[in-house]
Amino acid sequence: MKILGVSFGSKNGNNDTICRIALEEARNQGAEVEFIHLLDWNIEHCTGCCACSVGLVTGKGNVCTRKDDFAEFWNEHVLAADGILFVDPIFESGCSGLFKTVMDRVGPGHDLAMNIVGDNISKESGGLGVDPRFLQPKVTSYIAIGGSDWGERAEADHAMVSMSPGWKVIDNERFQWCKDILLQEDKIERTKEIARNLVAAAKDIENAKWAGKSGVCPHCQGNEFYIYPGTKDVVCDLCGLHGTLVEVDGAFKFVFKPEDEHKAHDTVSGKFLHVDDIQENEGRLASLRTNEEFKALKKKYADMFPPVPTP
Repeated sequence: MKILGVSFGSKNGNNDTICRIALEEARNQGAEVEFIHLLDWNIEHCTGCCACSVGLVTGKGNVCTRKDDFAEFWNEHVLAADGILFVDPIFESGCSGLFKTVMDRVGPGHDLAMNIVGDNISKESGGLGVDPRFLQPKVTSYIAIGGSDWGERAEADHAMVSMSPGWKVIDNERFQWCKDILLQEDKIERTKEIARNLVAAAKDIENAKWAGKSGVCPHCQGNEFYIYPGTKDVVCDLCGLHGTLVEVDGAFKFVFKPEDEHKAHDTVSGKFLHVDDIQENEGRLASLRTNEEFKALKKKYADMFPPVPTP
């Protein structure tokens, strides 16, 4: 049973140290552990080229046009672990830029439903299918570390990385005012608790459940919502369920229709609904590429505003 710790912070800074404290506790619980300081790795931005999703739906498996260290990081380390702890500095109230890049790179090419579809298509056409590790469940936890009180978006930002591959989030913590976190005993103990929860979950992934503090959303434990202006309607920013915030005993509670829970973005059923939407819209785009009016409009605006030449 292996736990991987990934730090997105400066070298030997608070994020590295907190990640190592958690890994030490995980090792004390009997886990094999590994540490990665991701700023040492060359991780390029996603360009939105769609090669990953096209590769899956055409039976070519997992492909990416970026030629950097991401495949090594993901395939040889992340996929080799049973549980992953991500420790990330809070940038402007949310995740760091590097974390957002990882989030984007994990996108469609690592989506569980997309990989199930791609695996079937590949095997039906005589291929080998996708790497089976892309279909295996894992457990994840997150720690966000900030130096002030700005950090309300961090938890939702972080849990999004587990959304595409369909991994179970076990814990998700946000530490604020933490320049001196190593001297804050309550946060050190909470870090160790997160490690213990992750190890326990990794020992029995099939039956693993959320072990953190209860969130407002009873489905994903998220606390971030989009409120539609002028209405009482809201959508959970994390799992995508639509519903209403109601006040119960002086506190807000998120209420949604039970029959809609299968639409949540972190469920396999919800993912296949999303795949259907993507296929429909990609089909529309493919047909537009032969539409003369569409092609003329594209050319008009491409010619109108050419990009500024690079230095």
